[in-house]
Amino acid sequence: MPAYLETIIAAHRAVAAGDERLIDDVLEQVVHAGTVRPFTAAITDGAARDGMALIAEIKRRSPSKGDLDPTLDPVVVAGEYEAGGASCLSVLTDADFFGGSVQDLQAARAACGLPVLRKDFTVSALDVCDARLMGADAVLLIVAALADTELAALIALARQCSLTALVEVHDDLELKRALDCGAEVIGVNQRDLRTFEVDHERALRLGETIPAGVTAVAESGITGPDDVRRLTEAGYQAVLVGERLVRSGDRRSAVQTMLGVGA
Repeated sequence: MPAYLETIIAAHRAVAAGDERLIDDVLEQVVHAGTVRPFTAAITDGAARDGMALIAEIKRRSPSKGDLDPTLDPVVVAGEYEAGGASCLSVLTDADFFGGSVQDLQAARAACGLPVLRKDFTVSALDVCDARLMGADAVLLIVAALADTELAALIALARQCSLTALVEVHDDLELKRALDCGAEVIGVNQRDLRTFEVDHERALRLGETIPAGVTAVAESGITGPDDVRRLTEAGYQAVLVGERLVRSGDRRSAVQTMLGVGA
């Protein structure tokens, strides 16, 4: 099977290795960045309102599925998601593999009042700072892509930058690593990022072992309100949904249907 994760991470590490900016200089810019929208609080509020918060994703394509909607307008999509009741946005900024951009994130965030996750393959301290500078409110950290020392340092740096770190895991060992490194928001990705195959039971299994007090987010393979109900019962506060919403002809209604709320 294709080793998607290794290929993507290698490409991002190559870019990071060529970045000659000094971290202290970039952190000085972060001090003057704009106001952050509270990502975790938005999840808590959405879960209290609808029983489950929805993080609605904006992405043009994926390596496994190809084009989803290469001409989407992030301004329009962000408005549709917000109108449907999404609690947060997730925006792909990886260009080579997902067709995203920094401009997509900035346009989407400016078009709505929702907190925004920068969905990308974070491998360096400068990546975290860049997320803050481009206007993101949260940053994705993938445990499978990082050594423990890197993960702990990037979680701490995200806090320093006033960003929420959504720490993504795929199994029990990665969950333990994430918690040991200080993760407070855990995303369980049901998609194996090495093969891109989906295990629809993964989140249910891992949900039982996520400690109380840690915000739990289920990702990938979530296709409708039945999945959402099962994940709610398993203790999750949020679901992150991309493909099903992006492909929908009526994204506002698709968000409402996913959450099981009325039009």
